[in-house]
Amino acid sequence: MAKTLGLHILADLYGVSDHLIDRVEDIKDLLESAVRTAGLTKISSHYFQFQPHGATGVILLAESHISIHTWPEHGLATVDVFTCGDPAKAHRAMDYIVQTLRPERVEKRVHQRGELRERQSEELRSIVLSA
Repeated sequence: MAKTLGLHILADLYGVSDHLIDRVEDIKDLLESAVRTAGLTKISSHYFQFQPHGATGVILLAESHISIHTWPEHGLATVDVFTCGDPAKAHRAMDYIVQTLRPERVEKRVHQRGELRERQSEELRSIVLSA
């Protein structure tokens, strides 16, 4: 039986109102709220305003990262949530973003990351227990 170390959710949100994804301040509020809502642990963040439209942002998490890149002129936001630990937190963060942005269509892919085979899992457990 294999165990995975992380959950990676990638989503393309189509038909998002441009006023929700044009300004860096709105993107910052969105990501910071998603982190709080999901119970994730923020380490640092960085945001950038594009001209004439759009913004991007990333939050480095103890669990990994969450990011967004927007094209308001196309009503598009691409979102990336990668966490290790409780996979429900990744889903909560993504669900918050989707509910807040209210896209007309969502294309989402979910990937299990860092698959450990049973032997690797046993080795990892013994290292953790001996520490």
